[in-house]
Amino acid sequence: MSTLIRHMLIAVLFLFLFSLFLLGLTFTAFPLESWTRLYQQSIYDVSYLYFVLITIGAAGVVFGLIYGGFWRKKLKNISEKLEDLIKGQKISFKREGSLTELTEIQEQVKRIEEKMTRQAEISQKLASERATEREKSLHEVVVQERNRLARELHDSVSQQLFAASMMMSTINETNPPEDQIIKKQLNMVEKMIDQSQLEMRALLLHLRPAALKGKTLTEGIEELLAELKQKVPLSIEAKLEDLTLDKGVEDHLFRILQESISNTLRHARAGLLQVMLIARDDNVILRITDDGQGFNVEEARNHGSYGIQNMYERAEELGGTMKVVSIENEGTRLEVKVPALNKRGQSDD
Repeated sequence: MSTLIRHMLIAVLFLFLFSLFLLGLTFTAFPLESWTRLYQQSIYDVSYLYFVLITIGAAGVVFGLIYGGFWRKKLKNISEKLEDLIKGQKISFKREGSLTELTEIQEQVKRIEEKMTRQAEISQKLASERATEREKSLHEVVVQERNRLARELHDSVSQQLFAASMMMSTINETNPPEDQIIKKQLNMVEKMIDQSQLEMRALLLHLRPAALKGKTLTEGIEELLAELKQKVPLSIEAKLEDLTLDKGVEDHLFRILQESISNTLRHARAGLLQVMLIARDDNVILRITDDGQGFNVEEARNHGSYGIQNMYERAEELGGTMKVVSIENEGTRLEVKVPALNKRGQSDD
């Protein structure tokens, strides 16, 4: 039964009972000689009894319509607000100062909304924490697996390549074959082994990149280049200014350098590698140049080269830019320029 009909019936019933009470009270105080006079007496050509009943019914219907419509509107408004609350939308009520019941309901709904908001905030916080923990755990697993692969490659494949390289060098130097074709083939095998060693060292550098571990960027670069000079047949030149930057900037620039060197060792077939780190005009500039075979920069980016794209993203995260210029058979130059918001170099001395 709808609110409107229920209020109409209640109003009619109440007025009917109240009218009976008044009639009974009136007839008690002023008794009639005969009850038939109620039926015989007429008002506007309508029997008095019928007139009273019709009036009571009409008044009840009108009162019920007005009162029921009022409450139906209020309850519908509350129902709509609850629907909005279920959908997660913010709700607002007009204050019902003269209706205590509605005011209390509105306050209770507001308390429910506040509680649901707090629960949503807690749930989102927990979800974020769980996602962060999952990412952290996944990152740790990936790092551990990369380190494991790097150790196994270094202990097995890298050592075997080194041994093969030494054996081929010994054969070519101490007992070279007289047949020129065989001699040429042995030299080619030796070069292939040397190139495989370069690619293996580049792969190890990519799998297990060295960390700064409390060192400045300049110190980390010097240590990395010194290690490369001992392990790879590559001429290395460096111009490094003594700079101290924010840790995040240093880490990103160091990773870019490692990725660039890894690409040089694997693909460039270069004989010279130059590294420059300087501060100019409130910018830190990292430049890596080689004299290798070069490559098509646009093609590498369009084909989704992970290494190139990763370096671009790291530079953008620092608010800087990265530019790569490569010419076939002449070499490649990679330059990263980032704002030096916190640097200390020779100008501070």
